[in-house]
Amino acid sequence: MERESKLSGWLRRRSRGAESRAEEAARAREALLLAAAAAGFPLAVAAHPEGYGCSCERIGCPTPARHPVSFAWLTQASSDPETVLRWARSRPQANVITATGITHDVLDVPHEAGRAALERLDREGVETGPVAVLGEERMLFFTATRGTPEDEDEWWPCELDCHPETMDEHPGMRWHCRGSYVLLPPSRLPGVTSPEVAWVRAPERPLPDPLTLLEALTDACSAYADSTAGQDTHGSAAWPVR
Repeated sequence: MERESKLSGWLRRRSRGAESRAEEAARAREALLLAAAAAGFPLAVAAHPEGYGCSCERIGCPTPARHPVSFAWLTQASSDPETVLRWARSRPQANVITATGITHDVLDVPHEAGRAALERLDREGVETGPVAVLGEERMLFFTATRGTPEDEDEWWPCELDCHPETMDEHPGMRWHCRGSYVLLPPSRLPGVTSPEVAWVRAPERPLPDPLTLLEALTDACSAYADSTAGQDTHGSAAWPVR
């Protein structure tokens, strides 16, 4: 009986420890989401990874854990803290996306190119604003938006414009503005180790003009393209096709 009591006590302590870690992780997740909401980023619920697959019901989902759960994601996106907390607590495993072209744009580049550009921008004393990484795949530079001008005639197109259905067409730099989205921390990518989406520079940093970053990013992407010439850097389509 004494041996069973010791075992029972050890199991109870282990259970309490696991619950404590889960609660701590939940609080950290909520803090990250609220920080993004406070920065004015419109958030929406996304699918989450299940092993190498996706939590959505689509058989053989080509973009596991990288897409919103609802086709109405653009109208549902919100930066209201109460709304964000409500679905964060009701969907504790869910990834999160932010709709671009409303309060911010995102310049999305290969991870290696992003690191090189970040080092250059720091040397030159250029304010980068918020920066995030998608594991070791991509780096996201958050900038002021050009997608909702007061005068619609002033909106200028760009060949780098990227929408969810055209992600695979832009293996180098992608400019997410109106009608697009990106994953936000603390989202997770599929895989055994579940690589995470994480902040490199915090979301509360001021959003820079995208043109102040563009030269460094395009130069870094060109160098990256030269170094990977002949390699398959596209992979599968990164976002769901409409």
